[in-house]
Amino acid sequence: MKYLFCIISGYLVGMINPSYILGKRHGVDVRREGSGNAGASNALILFGKVRGFLCAVFDIAKAVLVVRFTSGIFPGLAYAFPVTAAACILGHIFPFYMKFKGGKGLACLGGVILAFDWRVFLVLLAVEAVIAFSTQYICFVPMTASVVFSAVYGVMRQDLIGALIMLGVALVICWKHKENVKRIRQGIELRLRYLWNRDGEEARLKANLNDEQRKKAKR
Repeated sequence: MKYLFCIISGYLVGMINPSYILGKRHGVDVRREGSGNAGASNALILFGKVRGFLCAVFDIAKAVLVVRFTSGIFPGLAYAFPVTAAACILGHIFPFYMKFKGGKGLACLGGVILAFDWRVFLVLLAVEAVIAFSTQYICFVPMTASVVFSAVYGVMRQDLIGALIMLGVALVICWKHKENVKRIRQGIELRLRYLWNRDGEEARLKANLNDEQRKKAKR
């Protein structure tokens, strides 16, 4: 019953999606506009940097709060942390009221890591910033961070079961980003430089999209 409480609490809190709610208030379905993702990154694209940042903060905060809540009320429950963390991230990715088409879990993952240990959060943030700026693709951040954190959690907590739970979530996160990887190969994935060179990046995408359409027409 305690684990069921962790799962339900994590899922219900995780499925609160600020970018989707913001989009509804503006008459926009964020799953059909911009990058097509119901997450903070698409809120940034559609509604600007400030609102995108606030959506990210909310998604991080909800994960921190629910994980600390269940870990606090069940201090002796061995897997309260990984079970709640997994449920929160999966709730964000697969919310039932959005027909299980939510975000991709990056900000929620960040909140889980922050709740685990702020020092681990800062180290991974620095490492992932290097990855993001060197590759220019945000999608590599959740894919690598989720796998690395699973290992870090297992080593620091000496908890194989918990690490496997987090690894299962990491595989889901990687699977959710398969389309991003496909678009990278096609040259039509949005790069990080969009934040400071929007016009140039949009022009590049438009040119590459036209090339891709010509290739499909020839086939």
